[in-house]
Amino acid sequence: MIEFTEGYHSYYVYIITNNYRTTFYIGVTNDLRRRLKEHNENIENGILTFASKYQLKNLVYYEKFTWIQLAIAREKELKGWRRDKKIELIRDFNPDFKFLDEHFI
Repeated sequence: MIEFTEGYHSYYVYIITNNYRTTFYIGVTNDLRRRLKEHNENIENGILTFASKYQLKNLVYYEKFTWIQLAIAREKELKGWRRDKKIELIRDFNPDFKFLDEHFI
């Protein structure tokens, strides 16, 4: 029997969008709260990233993983999807397309 003496880790694949829900960013992180804060700070401080350029800061989707390899594979999979398939995934998880930030900030 294998015992895990260390606590398990959490990794998140997430999708953020702008206020108009027109552009999406897919990322992976081990600390979703911190990462969402960083996206907001980049916008506020004018740091030029894809997410800040398009004002992407509103969380609309996330998945939780315990293995980073699975999270990275899922991130790559989602990034390869067409826009309509991404929207369908978001709507299946979050039917009203609400911003979910308050759960993590």
